[in-house]
Amino acid sequence: MLKSLLFVRLFWRDAKTQKKRMALTMLAVMWGTLSIVLLVAFGEGLQTELTRSSRGLGEPIFIIWGGQTTIPYEGLGKGRRIRFLPEHLEIVRRKIPEIEEVAGEYTNWGSSLTYGKTTVSARTNGVAPCYETARAHFPQAGGRFINQPDMDQRRRVLFLGNQLKDDLCGDDDPIGKTVMVDNIPFTVIGIMAEKPQMGSYSGPDHGKATIPATTHAAIWGNTYYNNIIVKPRDTAQSEYVKRRLYEVFGEIHKFDPEDQAALSTWDTIEGQREMDNVFLGIKIFFIVMGFFSLSIAGQGVANIMYAAIKKRTIEIGVKMALGAKRRQIMGQFILEALLICAIGGLIGILVAQAACSAYASFEFDVEWVTMLGKPTISVTVGLITIIILAFIGLTSGFFPARRAASVNPVESLRYE
Repeated sequence: MLKSLLFVRLFWRDAKTQKKRMALTMLAVMWGTLSIVLLVAFGEGLQTELTRSSRGLGEPIFIIWGGQTTIPYEGLGKGRRIRFLPEHLEIVRRKIPEIEEVAGEYTNWGSSLTYGKTTVSARTNGVAPCYETARAHFPQAGGRFINQPDMDQRRRVLFLGNQLKDDLCGDDDPIGKTVMVDNIPFTVIGIMAEKPQMGSYSGPDHGKATIPATTHAAIWGNTYYNNIIVKPRDTAQSEYVKRRLYEVFGEIHKFDPEDQAALSTWDTIEGQREMDNVFLGIKIFFIVMGFFSLSIAGQGVANIMYAAIKKRTIEIGVKMALGAKRRQIMGQFILEALLICAIGGLIGILVAQAACSAYASFEFDVEWVTMLGKPTISVTVGLITIIILAFIGLTSGFFPARRAASVNPVESLRYE
């Protein structure tokens, strides 16, 4: 305890004799810390927002459309069109147990929806109950999504996108009421909860109407699905599942499993991985830039230490003459360098936290600003900053401390 108090007193004494230099050095450390924390925090916020927007499309899934064969196979020519029937999905479920969900989707463009005196034209999709989670079709409070009894009984129930509901019903609550779809009455069972959606196919989800797939097929006479959705049980097996899909559909439609054009696949799992890798690269770049900013501040810390050693040469000589060991002398000055970095770093982190909190408290109507997300100072950001500060403090204190420990006690006592 006594040694700690003595160390603090010595540090405070040096700080008072070099007020301007010490203040500028701590300011440099604070600025470097502020830079690295804000850069990585904004990177974290941007990644969080884009990940949330990509999740608006749904859980990690494959979206598959039928294509055309480009390779002759078993006597069959190329150019054959590949389509999906309900019985094909049963075969896929049976032969690929690694798949958790597989469901078809019907699409009818330009359906006429009428509520009261308002009529709009919108896309009407026929889907399965698993779309609620697989495609993030979550209902607002008071409503629900399509369920299995709706499918089994071919009920005329309707789930509206939130934007479509506003265009069609305005401020009215249509749940439980009737909407005419191509002059056929449907009961509204739910409204989609508002969600960010960065990716889409056939347009954003907020502008479409959704009904049971069986009802859709019965009304419009659909034979083939427009596309299917596949959700693997484990995203780590996504490549295997994708390969098996080509093999199974190849058996069904008699095409070469290596014919990539036979199926058109949107792999959202791979897309998420690529985005994570991009943001990892961005974070590393930000960390490197912040490291160089702190390195400049580290030079100032080293200069402070050299100046302190020069002024305390006699003191160092006395300590060494009284038996102080080399590591004790070095430890004292390294600790002082670490203390300077710690104080400047703490101030920088506090200022960064205040700046992030202030930014997060504002609501922006500008879309590109909203897409930046809210800067987040996570535990990871804090740990990275502390590690860099510790490295800079050790490095900037080590070389001056080594010089201090190499002082000759006899010569230092004659130093003026």
